[in-house]
Amino acid sequence: MTTKPSRLRALTDEYLVLARTLEAGGGAERVAKMHAQGKLSPRERVRRLLDPESPWFEVGLLVAYDRYDGQAPGAGVITGVGRVEGREVVVVANDATVKAGSWWPETIGKILRAQEIAMRQRIPIIYLVDSAGVNLPYQGGVFPGQYGAARIFYYNSIMRRYLHVPQIAAVMGSCVAGGAYLPALSDVIYMVDGTSFMGLGGPNLVKGATGQTVDGESLGGGRTHTEQSAVAHYLAADDNECLQKIREYLARLPRVGGVNHRITEPRDAARPAVDLYDLLPQDHRKSYDMRDVLGCLLDDGRLDEFQPAVAPEMICGHARILGHPVAVITNQRGLIKPRPGQRPKFGGIIYTESAEKVAYFIETASRERLPILFVQDVSGFMVGPEAEHSGIIRAGAQFVEAMATARVPRIVLTVNHASGAGYYAMAGQGFDPDFIVSWPTGRMGVMEGESAVMAVHGPTIEKARKEGKPVAAEVEASMTQMRADYERDLDARHAAARGQVDGIVVPEETRAQLAFLLDVSANFAGPHVGAFVLPQLDDHARS
Repeated sequence: MTTKPSRLRALTDEYLVLARTLEAGGGAERVAKMHAQGKLSPRERVRRLLDPESPWFEVGLLVAYDRYDGQAPGAGVITGVGRVEGREVVVVANDATVKAGSWWPETIGKILRAQEIAMRQRIPIIYLVDSAGVNLPYQGGVFPGQYGAARIFYYNSIMRRYLHVPQIAAVMGSCVAGGAYLPALSDVIYMVDGTSFMGLGGPNLVKGATGQTVDGESLGGGRTHTEQSAVAHYLAADDNECLQKIREYLARLPRVGGVNHRITEPRDAARPAVDLYDLLPQDHRKSYDMRDVLGCLLDDGRLDEFQPAVAPEMICGHARILGHPVAVITNQRGLIKPRPGQRPKFGGIIYTESAEKVAYFIETASRERLPILFVQDVSGFMVGPEAEHSGIIRAGAQFVEAMATARVPRIVLTVNHASGAGYYAMAGQGFDPDFIVSWPTGRMGVMEGESAVMAVHGPTIEKARKEGKPVAAEVEASMTQMRADYERDLDARHAAARGQVDGIVVPEETRAQLAFLLDVSANFAGPHVGAFVLPQLDDHARS
């Protein structure tokens, strides 16, 4: 156990407390209410669906945690990637303990992200439906717009018609109004006898619209939809049987060929993960050796480095993580010793030479069909006359284009800074990396707070200095507020709450999570470009 202060340790402990709170959803009382109704809780459903002791990568756990006065943990839906019958799947499970599983604006974003993972990786997606529908006070952020609820059904349709991604829906509670199209656009629908309902309108809406009085079971219960309307396909006696039937269904589906990397016997890292708490400096501005960090992540700590003497502020090389081959790109920190006739360079900054080096490495990895791991601790691109005259804009564009168009999976781990255009070049979220995760120490923003203060108030500060006067009180107050705002906005939890990272991982779980994500991303041998890649539509038109 470390004895000196550790920023990573403190932030990890804070994150774990928050994560446990969010995993409790609406709380024990609402879980007990579901049990009294003969249902499993949402997280019990997910656990019993997945293979025992198998990996689980939760996507968007922190989404919306800091909104709605804390009343929307997880935005009322559990999303993630796990294994069922030995194959990787995406799971979307409404959390009926949170406002009856109703849809907040952020719920839509989480479901869409889950669907994009399924489409990108061509892996089955399972919907465990138990939702009261749109959270009506917030319908303006749910119903309309290009990325409103309708896009869920658009993705449903693309998966069914063109991508042939298996979609399995289990209605395990309420499924009303437009939300009923989610299971209706899936390949198969399971319902649970006596506890599930599916309909465009519930009994109350039917009464108000038509004057007819009908109970929920007769209107849209499991027997109604499996014996009369034929909307659903399978009826289960209870939640446990329903989940077992889904497992059996997935077990008989064929696996479509992905990329067959040679997976070697997993080997331990050179250093234990707990060392990371001491390796990352207490002050995020201080330097450290990124190779020491890689020693805690890579098998044997071994990196077959590409051009180590060229642009050493960027580290590129080949490695393995629990036996999985991966091309690694990361930022070295600290002052970089110059070659003869050159000036020292600052680690974490991308220069012209380093941008050209990384662009070539990315293009080679893409041709070799090796997944790329970006380990981000980047402060941006170099500025100034020397950088501009060396062609930094052109080199940076080459870097960005190579990264954006790489056909192979890209996985991002943010360990510290992710600033400016450097964040973009290192596979920032806008470039659709397959997965993007952060340690609790991640700091995502256009620049650091102190830099922003100088950009805005620098002339005023300089003028006061020259006049030998203190900075005006209102300027000091503005600077203090700006620093506080930046500290809040740069926090990894802030990014996770807005879906800007898929999740926060802690050091001890990083290797296992990265290895699992490499497994997931190997399911699709085609180009990993964009949110999803359509096959040749002409082929479908002829078939």
